[in-house]
Amino acid sequence: MATNNLYTRQPAEIVMYSVDWCPDCRRAKFFFKRNHIEVVEVNVDADEKGAAFVREINSGNRTVPTIIFPDGSVMIEPSNDELNHRFSRS
Repeated sequence: MATNNLYTRQPAEIVMYSVDWCPDCRRAKFFFKRNHIEVVEVNVDADEKGAAFVREINSGNRTVPTIIFPDGSVMIEPSNDELNHRFSRS
């Protein structure tokens, strides 16, 4: 994915903004891995542009995980139930 596509509300792929130390981020990463869902990860501790983008989306807060989908939808700190619902095959 081109770097300039990471900071948009309609990325070409699913983008998850996270940090390594966040339990909710680790849980979401595990959900995606377990379900074989490709996600581009942006660590907002290491990427200031990513951190600024997350603050823009979250009314000034650096709330993680923030997940942006190619259709423009956003999930902020989703639970496993919310992720399961989003990716249910029914």
